[in-house]
Amino acid sequence: SVYLLKTLLSRGFRSVPGFAFAVKDISTLSMVSKTISGLLVHYISTSAGSRRLLLQDFHRPEPPAPRGGASILEHYRALGLLLKRCTLLLPTRDRLKYVHKVLSGVSCFKLNGCASPLHCLGLQCYGVFLQILTAGWDELECHRVFNFLWELGNLARKVQTVVSSKPGSARRLELRIRLFCRAVLLFSPGSRRSDSAFWLTRILKPWPMVNQARLLYIIFGPVSSRDGHVVWQKMIEGPTDESSLKGLADAIKLLYGTEAREWTADDVISLVDELSVVPQEWLMENNARLLLLSGNSICFTFLASKAVNGRAVELARLMVFMALVCEKDLYCMDWAVKMMQKVCKVFSTALERNNFLQCLENTFAHMLMDTLQAVLAGERDEEDSSFLNLFHLVNAQANFHKEILYMAMGDNSSST
Repeated sequence: SVYLLKTLLSRGFRSVPGFAFAVKDISTLSMVSKTISGLLVHYISTSAGSRRLLLQDFHRPEPPAPRGGASILEHYRALGLLLKRCTLLLPTRDRLKYVHKVLSGVSCFKLNGCASPLHCLGLQCYGVFLQILTAGWDELECHRVFNFLWELGNLARKVQTVVSSKPGSARRLELRIRLFCRAVLLFSPGSRRSDSAFWLTRILKPWPMVNQARLLYIIFGPVSSRDGHVVWQKMIEGPTDESSLKGLADAIKLLYGTEAREWTADDVISLVDELSVVPQEWLMENNARLLLLSGNSICFTFLASKAVNGRAVELARLMVFMALVCEKDLYCMDWAVKMMQKVCKVFSTALERNNFLQCLENTFAHMLMDTLQAVLAGERDEEDSSFLNLFHLVNAQANFHKEILYMAMGDNSSST
């Protein structure tokens, strides 16, 4: 078998009559004996092995067809398994050094290695490769993987640059960091939530909260459909849609979930609070929409923290905008009313609760008057947004109070 393997190696696994070895087959072969595994380790690191195994068809003039894209991704998934098996007996540090030696010639696996990163499958292939390589490794070993990647690409310094600079001033670097973190660590096909939570924690935790929020926006915030750069003004210029907030909401849910053991509820709430002023204070409607997309538990915890800290006016505004978002985005208005009812139970005294309810009604009244004044003043754009805002706000108030009446009458009828 060793003689056959040497023959196969000398011919690049392709020229032996009767044999057609795929990477999966070579991977299986590596488990036959330590001698064969050693021969493969040597072969893979040679120029002949690199030419045979390191496919680099990452670029296409058009977005990759599913079949073509899956083919090269599956190749690197199989290659990850091959190197996992071949280096099984090596310490983690040596395994990583060997893998780096093998892959160092693939420029598209590097943070700044590709001239056209938006049209490249390189980082995705690197991601699936690492996912298979590290599957089953314990947390300490995965820490070493993260530190190795971070040091290799000098990522700590580059992240420091983007989180401390004016938003958008290093937009190419922002884009590179976003693509690397998403493709290599967070969103490899088939990755588990617990894996994504671990890697996201490693990315964020070394930084102060204000920088965590900036970094979260860079990785998960809205981007331009034209050039992929982060759109920093999206949350402050006007109401945005769900698609612009979904990535951020999913990241918040991930950190709040049981998979992210290093994050407390207070940590996540503080992060959401900090996020709402990146790069400047968001429109309250966008805050409300983010909370709705983040789920009931996060939403209630965030609102309850406002109640506990005596921020009744801010809480009332947020509650009114939640009703507005429910109206605009066709959510059930009884959800907003039930959330308000739940938050009311957080107040320690009836006086505090009644003050909040008064603030809520005052906010509705002030917003209606402000919007009506804008309409009467003729402040209209091409979409006639001021009139549309008035329409949605009137309907939101009516439907919000209708649900309260339904709830009150239902309680009365059930008690008689």
